[in-house]
Amino acid sequence: MSKRIKFFLGHLSASILIALCLNVIVFCYWYPSPLAKAVGVTHLFCMLLIIDVIIGPLFGLLVYKEGKKTLKFDLATVIVLQIAALGYGFYTIGQGRPAWIVYNSMSFVVVKNSDIEPKYLQKAETKFQQPSWLHPNIVAIQSIYTSQQKQIFDSPDQEHNNAINRHPAYYTDFANAKIRLQMNSSPVSALEQYNDKQMVFDTLRKYPKADAWMGLSAPVQNMVVLINKEKGEVVKIVDLRPWN
Repeated sequence: MSKRIKFFLGHLSASILIALCLNVIVFCYWYPSPLAKAVGVTHLFCMLLIIDVIIGPLFGLLVYKEGKKTLKFDLATVIVLQIAALGYGFYTIGQGRPAWIVYNSMSFVVVKNSDIEPKYLQKAETKFQQPSWLHPNIVAIQSIYTSQQKQIFDSPDQEHNNAINRHPAYYTDFANAKIRLQMNSSPVSALEQYNDKQMVFDTLRKYPKADAWMGLSAPVQNMVVLINKEKGEVVKIVDLRPWN
């Protein structure tokens, strides 16, 4: 086997290994199912894989020529460009990850890390100032605002009423919204209005503790949040439609 082929296979193997590690981080931690579909990250991650697993090693194979004086420089350039493209893509995916699942009484909302208003972070409780890098956390919007919080909400730079979801200054522990959740959640039988009956049945069979639900508003595809009404807890986010 020639050195050129050995280098290509080594480069390809390393790229595949890195891609597998990134796959675990993205789809097991940052975008746990079905949030990847709800936010629409899959196509971006596929582009990242094309660059990392296919284009990078192929460019290495293309420029590799034994005895070439600039061989090391050329290969180093390919690898540096590959790492730079991979790093930028991975950073973009990380910034767009669901940081918070925010309950605002009427529904749940996916708040991406890039959606958060940085200028208001210092006014939030310490535990809400930095989103987790491991998984999105479920929080609720406070039902009563302080005078300082009302001033934030009434400021003229708000684009729409839902802007409050992006301000961690309004966040509170999800457990504090138990009564509101119990009052506003819908019975699971209502899911058949916008979903196939068999699909609803199969989904609920997987999560027998779920006896109510609420909608999840997301950038690409809205989902359903299954609820245990008695405990006021989230059972699972599932790939069902909450409305048309």
